[in-house]
Amino acid sequence: MIIFQYHPTPVGALLLAADATGLRHIEFPEARHPAKPGADWREGDDALLRETRRQLDEYFAGARRSFDLPLAPHGTPFQLMVWRALATIPYGATLSYAGLATRVGKPNAVRAVGAANGRNPLPIVLPCHRVIGADGSLTGFGGGLPVKRFLLELEGALAAPGLFAAATAAR
Repeated sequence: MIIFQYHPTPVGALLLAADATGLRHIEFPEARHPAKPGADWREGDDALLRETRRQLDEYFAGARRSFDLPLAPHGTPFQLMVWRALATIPYGATLSYAGLATRVGKPNAVRAVGAANGRNPLPIVLPCHRVIGADGSLTGFGGGLPVKRFLLELEGALAAPGLFAAATAAR
């Protein structure tokens, strides 16, 4: 059974969903690839969702830089590999799609990495917002580009003009 609830945040009410194995979904209000609730979904609360809310609130308050939650995303082996690599991008840093493809050992699979990144079911916790275009541009994001910009500004990654290009060139 998957327990879900909505949690108000500065970027809108996020759908949080978990089962006995861990956190399954965090979804923005205008998600590109929304979760498909089934008969096994029930609105409610549990200890994991309470902890998820607490950690998200700390993150939005600027008091948390990483998350410590049991995660249970469902995807292909390739997607799971990409999503695990997202967790290695430090708070306040960015990485290009090409850099992420190299990080997962598939430097020629930039498009596939981008597609897997776009299907990330646990944004913010698995920080897909930290992945940017090779030229430093803010490109595609399931929560919308204004949300991506907000998250990167919150983390200080947009503090100075040209920061993206310098960070990307160094990776």
